[in-house]
Amino acid sequence: MSATRSQELFARACNVIPGGVNSPVRACRNVHCDPLFIASAQGAHLLTADGRNMIDFVGSWGPMLLGHAYPEVTLAVREAALRGTSYGAPCEDEVRLAEEVCAALPSVEMVRMVNSGTEATMSALRLARGVTGRDKVIKFIGGYHGHGDAFLASAGSGLATFSIPGTPGVPESTVRDTLLAPYNDLDSVRALFENNPGQVAALFVEPVAGNMGLLLPQPGFLQGLRDLCTLHGALLIFDEVITGFRLSYAGAQGRFDIMPDLTTFGKIIGGGLPVGAYGGRAAFMERIAPQGDVYQAGTLSGNPLAMAAGLATLSVLRHSDYSALERRVDAFVAELESILRGKGVPVQIPHIASMFTVYFTDAPLRDFSCVQAANTDLFESFYKQMREKNIFLAPSAFEANMVSFAHSDEDFEAALDAARSVCF
Repeated sequence: MSATRSQELFARACNVIPGGVNSPVRACRNVHCDPLFIASAQGAHLLTADGRNMIDFVGSWGPMLLGHAYPEVTLAVREAALRGTSYGAPCEDEVRLAEEVCAALPSVEMVRMVNSGTEATMSALRLARGVTGRDKVIKFIGGYHGHGDAFLASAGSGLATFSIPGTPGVPESTVRDTLLAPYNDLDSVRALFENNPGQVAALFVEPVAGNMGLLLPQPGFLQGLRDLCTLHGALLIFDEVITGFRLSYAGAQGRFDIMPDLTTFGKIIGGGLPVGAYGGRAAFMERIAPQGDVYQAGTLSGNPLAMAAGLATLSVLRHSDYSALERRVDAFVAELESILRGKGVPVQIPHIASMFTVYFTDAPLRDFSCVQAANTDLFESFYKQMREKNIFLAPSAFEANMVSFAHSDEDFEAALDAARSVCF
């Protein structure tokens, strides 16, 4: 059988790109497939290099909440490009986007634009250390906050996918100050604070875990973190790179009514273009250079194309019916879980807003150890069969799937029909 166009491209890529991909999970190795190369995308659909029209439940790993090539966003980018693609100097749109983010989230009084979620979390950690004069940071086992050195201790996402416990190249001294707790375990967090008195600068958390697969915070967990950080003088930092503007227009913090000290953003606020941001109380953010003494910089920060795309995206989302989309996702997930359970396999599909993950287990889902115990062989079989039916899911048991406003009832039904044909 002759190779497909995707296979040909992947073979060429492997000669010039490590592993043939520019981000590890795209390689599809843990599901033992070659990656599909994408030629174009529109709405909730992808067109592969092989000419296959697929329903997309990845959404570029989160930012495409409006769907691909949304007309207002595409027009904004096109018009911005005609004015120049990069200035290395301020532009009006970065002020407008910063104003929009601050208006949307009550905890954010000032915001600094950067170029990725990883850059946002690295910068927020540096700021927290500068503000507190402390070095240690608490994160959760399986939580992924980008590939900054300090965050690669027991991280989720691609590290979990490839069973890499950390990574060569990160000195032991760098992660020595990273303290680990199980997600949803307040007692463990309390013990870390008590065993490291006056040493913890910040606690990082995805308020809804999305990078160990989707896990929901148990009642009282987020408020408990807020209380512990306040008690011990540490900054509570919400990593809303995925949840920001997706769980609600005010993010997870608006949905759960919890005020972090700092928040990191990415994904949606660039409308699909490379972007990140971090923000919070003015008293903290004013420590950032040039106003303060904590240095952080970036030539492409506030890039006019990304700012235009983000503004266009948020201007639509501001008036979008999040509740209606969530009701549709609730119904879709309930039917999908019913179909799979009817095939005699253990399965749970935790979901919130427009995110969901399929776990093949009947055990309670509380933290990363629960996720790791799920049946990845069943997941691989499910993923492959759904892909054969042109349903594009996240190619890892440790990632969340994303639904967009562009998904139609016909798209949902096609995905359910594909699930009905799955055999285990």
